[in-house]
Amino acid sequence: MTEKQASPLLYAAVSVALIAFVLIVAKDGPAVMGSSLMYVAGMLAIGGLISLYRPSWQLLMSGVAAHGAAFMLIRALADIGGEVRLGYWCLVISAWLMAWVFVQSLAALKTGSRGTARAVNVLIPVFFGLWILLLWEVVVRGFGIPQVLLPAPSQIWGRMVSGLPTLAVDFRQTFKAVLVGYTVGCLSGFVVAILADRVPFLRRGLLPIGNLVSALPIIGIAPVMVMWFGFDWQSKAAVVIVMTFFPMLVNTIAGLASTEAMERDLMRTYAAGYWQTLAKLRLPAALPFIFNALKINSTLALIGAIVAEFFGTPIVGMGFRISTEVGRMGIDMVWAEIAVAALAGSIFYGLLSLLERTVTFWHPSFRS
Repeated sequence: MTEKQASPLLYAAVSVALIAFVLIVAKDGPAVMGSSLMYVAGMLAIGGLISLYRPSWQLLMSGVAAHGAAFMLIRALADIGGEVRLGYWCLVISAWLMAWVFVQSLAALKTGSRGTARAVNVLIPVFFGLWILLLWEVVVRGFGIPQVLLPAPSQIWGRMVSGLPTLAVDFRQTFKAVLVGYTVGCLSGFVVAILADRVPFLRRGLLPIGNLVSALPIIGIAPVMVMWFGFDWQSKAAVVIVMTFFPMLVNTIAGLASTEAMERDLMRTYAAGYWQTLAKLRLPAALPFIFNALKINSTLALIGAIVAEFFGTPIVGMGFRISTEVGRMGIDMVWAEIAVAALAGSIFYGLLSLLERTVTFWHPSFRS
């Protein structure tokens, strides 16, 4: 990032920090003069000014100022006693602007090695996510939002720690259905796509049906599957199979059709048959489409299993826990289950993306 790009954000951060300083002194007075808010305003203003006059220090100073201010702002909520005024919110805005500058500086950092570049690519979304959680915490606690409406991240984390055994049992029950349904659905979709590619009339008959089935609502399929396969994980796996089969079918067929006529003609000049052309040309060309379906299904599978558990399950499972805790007003447990599901889905998606990068390293999207 160049100095010209960073200057407007830095000027804004320093200006808002100075406004906050004036508001704290003029309106809040001695009630918060001894609190950490004065130090926060000074930290943000000084860090921003140093970054403006020494652009080479921008990454360091913006990072220290933003994250130091964030830590002190969270601590100050307890000292203020819930009476959050305009000066405090100005400091929150200033810290957010400074964090924006820090992330931009990190993104523009010129690295000499591929390992460092990958580390930077990981750190940017990590800091972005941490600041979303921080703003969430500040807004909920600053405005005094009731826990029944929206708990703070610290409350959700506390519930996750205290309810870890329950969360582990629920996750094991749900993820069993996810893994079985995901595996069967994707494999069967892939195999049927090969058959449809080989038999043209099968392709013309299956794709319209696939569009029809993919439009069916989960809440309509789940009760039927529960009646067919019982209340245990098998019915949830059946829902996942239905949800993951047709995305894999459609994407694989599109991938197999992505090769150009010239490439297929070249294989014919080498006297290659259908299966040789499929293995050496068409399947490698279809890999990006197949991985796209795998990544889409990784989120659909978890959603389908959780929603299916709303309609009948043993007394374990993430969907079961969410539905029962909502009725008991245990919203912190509901958000803990949501957080576990989001974390598991993100890890699953990330592993598939890593596998895709390893297998399809030749694809233009992965070339450095």
